[in-house]
Amino acid sequence: MLRWIIFIVIYIIIDFYAFQAVKTLTKKSWIHYLHIVISIAVVGNFIYQFIQVSEGRVLTPAKSYAFGFLLTLLALKIVVVPILFGEDVFRFFEGSYNKLFSSNDNFQIPSRRKFISQIALTLAAIPFTSLLYGMYKGKYNYKVLKYALEFDDLPDAFNGYQITQISDIHSGSLDNIEKIEYGIDLINQQKSDIILFTGDLVNNKADEMDQWIDTFKKLEATDGKFSILGNHDYGDYVEWESENAKAQNMKKLEGIHKQLDFDLLLNDNRTLEKNGEKIAIVGVENWGAGGFKKAGDLDQATTGIKPEDFKILMSHDPSHWEQQVKNNDTHYHLTLSGHTHGMQFGIEIPGWVKWSPVKWRYKYWAGIYEEAGRFINVNRGFGFLAYPGRVGIWPEITVITLKKRTTPIVT
Repeated sequence: MLRWIIFIVIYIIIDFYAFQAVKTLTKKSWIHYLHIVISIAVVGNFIYQFIQVSEGRVLTPAKSYAFGFLLTLLALKIVVVPILFGEDVFRFFEGSYNKLFSSNDNFQIPSRRKFISQIALTLAAIPFTSLLYGMYKGKYNYKVLKYALEFDDLPDAFNGYQITQISDIHSGSLDNIEKIEYGIDLINQQKSDIILFTGDLVNNKADEMDQWIDTFKKLEATDGKFSILGNHDYGDYVEWESENAKAQNMKKLEGIHKQLDFDLLLNDNRTLEKNGEKIAIVGVENWGAGGFKKAGDLDQATTGIKPEDFKILMSHDPSHWEQQVKNNDTHYHLTLSGHTHGMQFGIEIPGWVKWSPVKWRYKYWAGIYEEAGRFINVNRGFGFLAYPGRVGIWPEITVITLKKRTTPIVT
């Protein structure tokens, strides 16, 4: 209860300050009342949703939207507050100066300047409209990102081999079947040889996928579809009535992968063969730095694979590549990860800027990275989590074409 009281007090202070800008710009009382009603409705819905008991720690869609609208409104107010506070500091010193150096004996703080409030609300409109757009359209603004990666030792038969990677579906968050079907069609339009899914099919429980099985079963690839688990897939964010119930949830999830025609790799591997040559698809269970599950076992996953074999590793969390893969004695040519979502918020302008707050948590957080001839692609995710939207970091379908390097690298 105390934390709710503290939250409400802070919210009222922020809202009161932001309200000053509205009052300065217009004297129309209906606009003042509208501001108050919206503020109360948004925070009231947020409190109502978050005092409800949920099955899992990951937000339900109702809680996600309550959080999203609160975040959007706070973004507006938090931009306004420091500008108005700065103006108040200036007004105080201006009043003090007039008191000391003028004939007026009364201390009087000058009125707020209308243009300052206009500037504050104009600037605040940028994150406000961006977050609303992210919830309305951004979360389904699918982007196909294409890369061609060259390798010296790629078997000739796989020169031009095309991979589509998807990640982080988070079916418990999805809410628009038409948009999802559009995304599925976009994946199939790539006509890739293989589809690799790098984990987080659900948020909390396998049941979240029930309504989406028929939709995702439409994914097509000539040489098959392979998958791994992400940290959300293990049911670790639910307080189960028993270990058996948790085990049954995992059994159901594994069955869903089969229904989707996904070959689920649990610290295991498969061999793809063309014209007598082969490459290995290696899939590890989740391994994440910090408090995330560490079930991935590279040694077990590569059983039967020769050191010289060309290897594509599927590992959900890119911190695994950073800490255990990129400098491993075994050469993993290409690693495919997800997990970060690019935080679903950032700025990306190809060739100019690539930024998201998630970079302070993950060194490898979105796109292709190369170190010592080893590549990783961190997919930005197909779905979304917590904030029900995306701003600047759009949902991603990755298409990677493997190329045999014809000109050796000069060192």
